[in-house]
Formats: sequence, structure tokens, C-alpha cells
Amino acid sequence: MTSIGIFGSMGRMGQAIAAVAPGLGAQIAGGADVGDNPADLARKADVLVDFSAPAALEAHLAAARAAWTPIVIGTTGISAHHHALIDAAAAEIPVLQTGNTSVGVGLLARLVREAAARLGPDWDIEIVEMHHRNKADAPSGTALMLGNAAAHGIGTTLAEAGVSDRAGLTGPRAEGTIGMASLRGGSVVGDHSVIFATAGERIELIHRADDRAIFARGAVQAALWLKGQQPGRYTMDQVLGI
Repeated sequence: MTSIGIFGSMGRMGQAIAAVAPGLGAQIAGGADVGDNPADLARKADVLVDFSAPAALEAHLAAARAAWTPIVIGTTGISAHHHALIDAAAAEIPVLQTGNTSVGVGLLARLVREAAARLGPDWDIEIVEMHHRNKADAPSGTALMLGNAAAHGIGTTLAEAGVSDRAGLTGPRAEGTIGMASLRGGSVVGDHSVIFATAGERIELIHRADDRAIFARGAVQAALWLKGQQPGRYTMDQVLGI
């Protein structure tokens, strides 16, 4: 049975992963949290999952590389520096990084990319996400994932097209941009809407998460899949076969 080590084991996702893993054919090797030494966990686990904090990611990647242990990274709010570290780790071990481990969100991202490519420049793209009041980063990792999918569809990057700071007298909407809005409140697990709007009509693609277990199941599925892979950087699309 594959053993999974959890970075961020005391967080919501860490606890959810521990709860669903036995039913999916995995066992928990142990857990570590911010401030703990990650090396021991990396050595005794067959595969690691990281749902901790950006500040801990560098140490977790270093521990995974030292132990030659595959790692699934679901931590959000990471920077370009973190992505460079992930690329470096992926030269030595299998690494899967994603903004969302849900099967439904994986399919949604594919639909967003295809819709953006087919609809063309007359259609404006807006992304709205809502999470619980304690979420620390915005836009969410899932919103960024969807934004990247939309940007890919229209032949650009989210860094070039994304707009998330509208306030005051902003003037008309700039053509070719991808708007992003973040809402926070209550205990919302995660709602994401991608709106394609043109003169006289609009299309809305929506995913609502009612139970954090959907992400936990996807994370375990990703960990089981990643265990047998060669060094490299992987995505949930490859896990899901979409």
C-alpha cells in the first residue's frame, strides 16, 4: 500500500486527505507542519503531498529532492520564485503542482481553454471566485488556474492579460483582458465562475465545491499516480487523462 506523507497535516486539507486516503488504497506515513523538520517525513513516505504555506515550500522541496521522493504540491499563493524551485526539483524527482485537485475543476479548466479559443476576441472573459473568510491568498489558486487556461485559449499569458485591481474611475474595459474578482466570507469551500460575455449574450461556466473531500480524493489520486512516474513536472490533466 502506498504511503503518503502530508505537509500541512493539521490544516483543513491535510486532515481531509488523512480521512479519505485509506478508502482509496493509501496509508498515511505521517505529517509535518510549518516549523517541523521535513526530512524524516520525506524519507519514510513513498510520496508527499504539500498543502502547507508558501514560506515552507522551499524546505519541503529540498527534503523531497534529498530523499528522492515524489511530491504533489497543492499549496496556493506561490510566486515565480517557487515555480523556479519546482522546475529545478522536477529535474530530479516527479513533481505535480496544481491550483486544484478536483476532477470537476480539472474538466472546467479544459472547457474554459476550449471556449476561449473558439469564441474569439468579441467575447470578454471574467473570473469570479469566493472562499471562506480565513483564506489567506487572492485570487485563489483555482482562479489563477482558470485564468491561465483562458489566457492559453486566446493565445496570451495571464501575466499579460490578467486584471485584478479594478477600483475607481477605470474607464472602458480593455479588449483582450481577463478580469478576476475575489470574494471572501463565511465558510464557503470554493465557488468559481468563468463568464464569457459579448453583445446580447453570455456563457457562464460554474463549479461549486460543497465538501473539501473532493479535493482530498483528487490529491490522493494524484499521489498514487505520481509514485510511478519518471522525474518531471506533471499536471492534474495527466492524472485525469483529459
